[in-house]
Amino acid sequence: MKTGKTLWKYALIYKKLLISAVLLLMVAVGAELTGPFIGKKMIDDHILGIEKTWYEVSAGEKNAVSFQGKSYVREDRYDSPGAPDNEAHIYQVGTSYYFVGQAVSFDGDRKVSDGKLTISKGGESRAYPAEKLTKQEIFKFYQPEIHGLLFLVFLYLGLLVFSVFFQYGQHYLLQMSANRIIQKMRQDVFSHLQTLPVRYFDNLPAGKVVARVTNDTEAIRDLYVTVLSTFVTSAIYMIGIFTALFLLDIKLAFLCLAIVPIILIWSIIYRKYASDYNHQIRSINSDINAKMNESIQGMPIIQAFRHQKETMREFEQLNESHFHYQNKMLNLNSLLSHNLVNVIRNLAFVGLIWHFGSASLNAAGIISIGVLYAFVDYLNRLFQPITGIVNQFSKLELARVSAGRVFELLAENETEAQGIPAKDRASGHVEFRDVSFAYNEGEDVLKNISFKAKKGETIALVGHTGSGKSSILNILFRFYDAQKGDVLLDGKSIYEMSRHELRTHMGIVLQDPFLFSGTIGSNVSMEDERISAERITEALREVGAENLLKNLPKGVEEPVIEKGSTLSSGERQLISFARALAFDPAILILDEATANIDTETEAVIQNALDVVKQGRTTFVIAHRLSTIRNADTILVMEKGSIIEKGSHEELMEQKGQYYQMYELQKGKQNSIA
Repeated sequence: MKTGKTLWKYALIYKKLLISAVLLLMVAVGAELTGPFIGKKMIDDHILGIEKTWYEVSAGEKNAVSFQGKSYVREDRYDSPGAPDNEAHIYQVGTSYYFVGQAVSFDGDRKVSDGKLTISKGGESRAYPAEKLTKQEIFKFYQPEIHGLLFLVFLYLGLLVFSVFFQYGQHYLLQMSANRIIQKMRQDVFSHLQTLPVRYFDNLPAGKVVARVTNDTEAIRDLYVTVLSTFVTSAIYMIGIFTALFLLDIKLAFLCLAIVPIILIWSIIYRKYASDYNHQIRSINSDINAKMNESIQGMPIIQAFRHQKETMREFEQLNESHFHYQNKMLNLNSLLSHNLVNVIRNLAFVGLIWHFGSASLNAAGIISIGVLYAFVDYLNRLFQPITGIVNQFSKLELARVSAGRVFELLAENETEAQGIPAKDRASGHVEFRDVSFAYNEGEDVLKNISFKAKKGETIALVGHTGSGKSSILNILFRFYDAQKGDVLLDGKSIYEMSRHELRTHMGIVLQDPFLFSGTIGSNVSMEDERISAERITEALREVGAENLLKNLPKGVEEPVIEKGSTLSSGERQLISFARALAFDPAILILDEATANIDTETEAVIQNALDVVKQGRTTFVIAHRLSTIRNADTILVMEKGSIIEKGSHEELMEQKGQYYQMYELQKGKQNSIA
């Protein structure tokens, strides 16, 4: 699925909130954009309306103005029956107003000289007796307009207040829906991570995965929180403004409409270059996160081997590359942002002046001053959303690239397949039938492996590094699937079970135990409600962790920080053992679990295991062969094949590979002693 469609799919999850926000926004925009129309009416009907034709009426008539013993009413307020009486006019020349008490044939250029007003239009001119009005007399003619002006002013203020409440509502709903979308997306990404195969994490550093879950989703959040709201708001504003422009002047509105294709072409050019730059920036950012994560994890080694300069040099290379592409984005944004907006703005105003011409500014022009004011006001308002859209181009492209990276992760195939759920606890009978496996095609690490492990037996796997011991357990746990052969649990293929159901029968203890932030108790139970506090305490006691609990002030509730760094390796391993045992597995897997434990702690664990492994099938990988002498079956591995099989005594009698390994280790221990 394309990035845009997936983003739209997430947006539709909260479509009710988004639609409500858009409706509120439309009301707010409509209320706000009435301002220029109100201004036009104030100018044309009330401020410049004084130059409309006046008729002489009888005294005391509504809206009549008294002047030199006579009463006059403006033509648009004349409602008396019959034809109007004497006609009069008021004309503005410069900053002064003049009263003409007779009909005027036409309007045009005006000049006043010797008490006469001369009006010229084309090659024709006429002169009329004119009387200059005083300020008091001018105010009289404006007095009927005061009520209308005040009404329009308060109407505009009321609409602004009305708009503010709807603006708040739409902003709140847009922001909330955006936050909800990102919350849902992060949940999906983190949930999806739990289902990805182990192979995926083998090939991708943890820092890069973290960058996609945090940094990339945060960039997408900007898309919904800032970019989406800006684009929606700007689009509605532009639609409203163009509607108003067409109501005012169709010809000029079409001229302004040319701005839209310019923006579209602009965005296409911008995306062409910005997409590549942003891909590089996000990729390098992931590399930086991976490098930082690796350096923090390996800080003891870096400092011990004085590797600081080399580490810093590698980091500086990534940092410099990141700066290089950020600078390219800066240049692109600087070229295609405010400067280009200003150019378009100036061209629009040039077109406006060209269209009207200087002759349009007088009263005989083709357009009223109020219309011109409204048009200029709307044109100014038009560039506010355009500027807003342009300023969001960089965030839009960054979010689009980040979304592609996140959706690429979500598109990774899950490993959890549906299977028939197991109703009862497994007995623990395991059989490998001619299993072959390769991490990389053509490079088999397991070759035709076949063996059986009966309920309650202990199977030990020994061999040199790379012989395939851990791979057998990876296949058993279905961290990886074999390319050939089959593995049976209680006579049933593990490939007919879901991984989740298969792993409910198993417990594992690794050579390097991993503890999560929380408490000792939460690390044993893994927050599983089925495991009670009593079971946690019992599991810890069974592995011999009584002394550990006694030495901790809060016992089971003692806090554990990341990886349990405040605990010794032996203490961490004891907790890891208790975790496996608390789940009461039918199959217990010990992957070199005693390799990092001192002899005294190992003795405690061995004593506990003798008890807890009763009734369980146990697989043990061990380098120290002395720890597996009591195993029911020992499988000796070499280059992916089983070369010897039997008990300790049987293998010692054969005097083969196992015998040599055991005698070699025994000799080293004696020499140390």
